Amino acid sequence: MLSDPSEKYRPYPPIVLDNRQWPSRQFEQAPRWCSTDLRDGNQALINPMDTDTKRKMFKKLVTMGFKEIEVAFPAASQTDFDFVRSLIEQQLIPDDVWIQVITQSRPDLIERTLASLQGAKQAVVHLYNATAPLFRDWVFGQDQDATIALAVGGARQIKALCQASPGTDWVLEYSPETFCFTEMEFALQICRAVYDCWQPCAKRPLILNLPATVEVNSPNVYADQIEWFIRHFPTCPYTTISVHPHNDRGTGVAAAELAVLAGAQRVEGCLFGNGERTGNVDLVTLAMNFYTQGIHPGLDFSNMQEVVELVEECIKLPVHPRHPYAGELVFTAFSGSHQDAIKKGFARNAGQPLWQIPYLPLDPADVGASYEAVIRVNSQSGKSGAAWLLQQNHGLQLPRNLQVHFSQQVQRHTEQSGAEMPQSALWNLFRSCYGLTTSPRLTLISYESFSIPNGQGVKAKVGSENQTLLLEGQANGLLSAMAQALNKAFKLQLEICDYHEHTLGHQSNSRAVAYLECLTSKGKIFGVGIDKDTSRAALQALLNVAGSCLAPEQQSLQAEVLTG
Repeated sequence: MLSDPSEKYRPYPPIVLDNRQWPSRQFEQAPRWCSTDLRDGNQALINPMDTDTKRKMFKKLVTMGFKEIEVAFPAASQTDFDFVRSLIEQQLIPDDVWIQVITQSRPDLIERTLASLQGAKQAVVHLYNATAPLFRDWVFGQDQDATIALAVGGARQIKALCQASPGTDWVLEYSPETFCFTEMEFALQICRAVYDCWQPCAKRPLILNLPATVEVNSPNVYADQIEWFIRHFPTCPYTTISVHPHNDRGTGVAAAELAVLAGAQRVEGCLFGNGERTGNVDLVTLAMNFYTQGIHPGLDFSNMQEVVELVEECIKLPVHPRHPYAGELVFTAFSGSHQDAIKKGFARNAGQPLWQIPYLPLDPADVGASYEAVIRVNSQSGKSGAAWLLQQNHGLQLPRNLQVHFSQQVQRHTEQSGAEMPQSALWNLFRSCYGLTTSPRLTLISYESFSIPNGQGVKAKVGSENQTLLLEGQANGLLSAMAQALNKAFKLQLEICDYHEHTLGHQSNSRAVAYLECLTSKGKIFGVGIDKDTSRAALQALLNVAGSCLAPEQQSLQAEVLTG
């Protein structure tokens, strides 16, 4: 890289636009959409799609709701020509869908292009020629008059061929290619010449497509160019202003949004931004941006993963895992602070009509994603991440101190492994930490409680390895009585610090979960119990704490052994 890039590169100048209106406007409706996946996107592929693949993508685009689809460059290859013919001859085009084909302004190419459309119910013929000084001077060696004559000559030929096929409803689309670095007065002049030639009417409308063929300036300049053009072009109800932004500066979506604010009524682009060089504007991101502002885009992305899989299959290019709205990780938070905010947001937003969740501008369910993808646990995660997953997948609502303690166990595990912790591993770690294994050290077999003056007593049969022990204690409550029995039987120093319980579900036969935090000679120890009976769940949680306090070889010291 140059130490002084200004020696090699010059900024493209902005245009003068007094009292610009687009900055203060708000989106009121989505634009018309035209997918160019099958043409512009296809031309960008190392291995272009074959006819069967293009047909599969065409059907999916129709299903998603696209009403205008640029399907081919028929004069460029026999494959493209045959594809257009197959759509028409096999009657694969719905009555409300317009297919679009593109051609340069050359007589032989125009004739071949119109031949591909014979028998179509309705079609858009997209004519283009480059208009910027760089292309006029360096590529084509044409002055402005010759450039206008080329565009008008193509429009005139298309008009004559369309008039010769009155059974088809025709629309002409004209693109002054490289509009964004064409002199504005000349862009206006050449578009007006095409307009005068075509004479748009209800039967024969016109689309003026103003492409950012190569992004050369910031999106606000593109918006100024669109607003300037619309101000100076004569108003006509049968003329649509369209844009075709590319993404060379990485601002294709922003350029399209600002262009719509500036008055553009139609946007051309590709799913996930596929296209030459750095691609076209990403229609998925653009459409979903409207959706998250409360405006339905008219396109259906309710099963986003299905769209991703089809596009990846057809174009053989991956969708980035962080791609907006569609990537595998786009809703995923690993950071502890993010997870904590999301968890609290879900708790506060439950049952509310408006979606307001920190870090999540879109409800994943709206695009067919599950909440399992929202929070995933690795060494960067905090207490809320693991707690969220246990709540979502197992219904557990961990008390705060238990959240902190378990997050420490998770972090220790993930730092040792250096990898993300899957949900199954997280659950297994939780079970092993808090006594929810299939064979805990101490297992409650049965119990009976009885009243005593100013308190409660308990008698319990407890399984310990191959023995059944009878424990008995008295205190001011059931759990305290069991703690007293365990302290006496095993020479422990259990002191209950905190206790929480809740049901798992809303049915009358739902199980209950109990969480205990105890102070012991080994410090704070937590135990969890799950059972259909709340008291049994609490007692088992206490037994799990006691089991964690016992040395591996320690046996009952002062308990009656019923079986051995």
